[in-house]
Amino acid sequence: MMFRRKIYDKLLQWKDTAAGEKALLVEGARRIGKSTIVREFAKREYKSFLFIDFNDASSVVKEAFDSYLNDLDTFFMILSTEYNVTLYPKQSLVVFDEIQKFPKARQSIKRLVQDGRYDYIETGSLISIRENVKDITIPSEERKLKMYPMDFEEFCLALGEEKILNYAHDCFKELKPLEEGLHRKAMLLFKQYMLVGGMPKAVEKYLTNNRSFAAADEEKRDILALYRDDISKIDGKYRAKVLSIFDQIPSFLSQHEKRVRLSSIGDGTTFPMYEETFFWLGDSMIANECFNCADPNVGLSLNEERTAVKCYMGDTGLLVSHAFDENEIAEEELYKQILHDKLSLNEGMVFENAVAQCLAANGHKLFFYTHYNEEKHRNDMEIDFLLSNNSKTKQKLFPIEVKAGKRYTTASLNNFIEKYHSRIGRAYIIHPKNLSVNSEIVCLPSYMTIFL
Repeated sequence: MMFRRKIYDKLLQWKDTAAGEKALLVEGARRIGKSTIVREFAKREYKSFLFIDFNDASSVVKEAFDSYLNDLDTFFMILSTEYNVTLYPKQSLVVFDEIQKFPKARQSIKRLVQDGRYDYIETGSLISIRENVKDITIPSEERKLKMYPMDFEEFCLALGEEKILNYAHDCFKELKPLEEGLHRKAMLLFKQYMLVGGMPKAVEKYLTNNRSFAAADEEKRDILALYRDDISKIDGKYRAKVLSIFDQIPSFLSQHEKRVRLSSIGDGTTFPMYEETFFWLGDSMIANECFNCADPNVGLSLNEERTAVKCYMGDTGLLVSHAFDENEIAEEELYKQILHDKLSLNEGMVFENAVAQCLAANGHKLFFYTHYNEEKHRNDMEIDFLLSNNSKTKQKLFPIEVKAGKRYTTASLNNFIEKYHSRIGRAYIIHPKNLSVNSEIVCLPSYMTIFL
């Protein structure tokens, strides 16, 4: 099943703007559809294409990179013969799939791009891991593009719900609520997304099995097993640490503050001991890291405090299956839970993870903010997410609080607005209710997060 993916437009943009002078590296987690969308792009936009999957490339192909990069006529003749593909100068695309399996091919990009005969796209996961780059020179003739699981918008398109999506977008732009019946429908769609997630194969199983959560869950568990298998193959020095953090993500997110608490792993455990671990999880894009911003000002990365981190699953559907790792989930049970807002797991955990996923898919680096009150001996401000408009002339912050329930207080956000009023462009609450505007706070239904 072929789904509409928004990254397709970015591939077109690269083709038009790079004009053969830059290869494109599409990186993302395993099983998010990188190879599928690149292959579809190659079919539609080029006269011919050559697709090399380094999971199963022959020794003949690999030896060509060792022996014939100084003789590109012979090099391309070998590839064309091996794959039975005719290549046309300026009209063909060469795809290096799973490039991390054969780093020499990535290093060759410099020579191939300079040759100028064809366009090049690389796809891969774990691109920056030390083991995958230690023996090569990273080509400067390479443009990177991150790809994520299907976001809520793409999920709606897969379900044939484009009209309600467009209506919700119009309401967002005008800051007006949806008609109440359509709001309930949009929320139901978002809840389905929370549980199914955006892994293309899981979405396909959900749709082709009469919207069966059980069928989707089976596929998601296969993906989680694949991720664990990937972890088992990494450097032994930090393999156990990565697995420990990965396995505890649901536990961390089920806590009130949702932070990674290294003290739960062992006495004397410090962040520097786990720095490589978080790098691996972030680079693999299995997880979306969210760091504390010590000073909520523009240039959030400049005030990043890496010792305080939240670790969200890269896909909300995988989080649900991960949380139920030792149980089987019955489709009927889940369906009832969705309808009656009675999920048998921490709903706030899933809700906030889904919001994090939507923000990351829109290209936002994730930050949160906490303020410890010395007099009260507790945190008196906790902001779930901080965004910046990144403007060089009129820089503004956009604090976001996530509320899974319909009843909540806004004390933290009110205090934050009062303290940093001059820095704030607009403050948001993401909640299950319809859109409303209360003084300086815009309250958005969760399905509108994708528009931020």
